Amino acid sequence: QVQLVESGGGSVQAGGSLRLSCTSSISTDEMYCMAWVRQVPGKGREEIARIEKDGFTVYGDSVKGRFTISQDSAKNTLYLQMNSLKPDDTGTYYCAAEEPYRTYCSYNYPHRGQGTQVTVSS
Repeated sequence: QVQLVESGGGSVQAGGSLRLSCTSSISTDEMYCMAWVRQVPGKGREEIARIEKDGFTVYGDSVKGRFTISQDSAKNTLYLQMNSLKPDDTGTYYCAAEEPYRTYCSYNYPHRGQGTQVTVSS
């Protein structure tokens, strides 16, 4: 069972920055893909960034150019650098991971962390 623990959330004013971290109980190299998913009450879940085994990254339109996903396999950690934050970025951010040792990304992410809250004030 993969355990994912997020940290780094908090409250910030619009225009500010935060960096989220997600520490995995197993090497991030063992997951074909990992992602950050944002949940806003009443709006459902949105995959905002994904990184795949070869380093390929994909971003949601709402965060493109402002957020950067990265990973450090030596630290078993996934990151999300969030710049130019907007009030619409407010939500709970979850780290999500593919089943370990799978050779493709199913985009279903059976493993998720407990989430970290980000609040952006105007």
